Amino acid sequence: MLGKLNHVAIAVPDLAKGTEVYRTMLGAEVSAPQAEPDHGVTVVFVMLPNTKIELLEPLGEASPIKAFLDKNPSGGIHHVCYEVEDILAARDHLKSQGARVLGDGNPKIGAHGKPVLFLHPKDFCGTLVELEQA
Repeated sequence: MLGKLNHVAIAVPDLAKGTEVYRTMLGAEVSAPQAEPDHGVTVVFVMLPNTKIELLEPLGEASPIKAFLDKNPSGGIHHVCYEVEDILAARDHLKSQGARVLGDGNPKIGAHGKPVLFLHPKDFCGTLVELEQA
């Protein structure tokens, strides 16, 4: 069911500073900031040869990563994203296995313009998992 690793997301308190660390210190190519109001974040993608790193900054007080940053003020790994061929089939299979899909259970459009779902970390070894339709 799982495809390739799409990205690892890192929550940061300051997107500009995080971008500068990756761009200057590590010499990485970093995308322009992209606001994602439906997800309550602003993101940039750090391009790597085999995957991406997504830096996330809260967008508004209701951002779902605000609580994460309150607990981890310096930031940290927030989630991993795996690709799946058919997000609805993956969702239905996972639910039949007892996994909890966050939100209303329906995919939203993510930062890459593709449907995404999030799975409860308690069902996946303490890791928040995002699925993105390939």
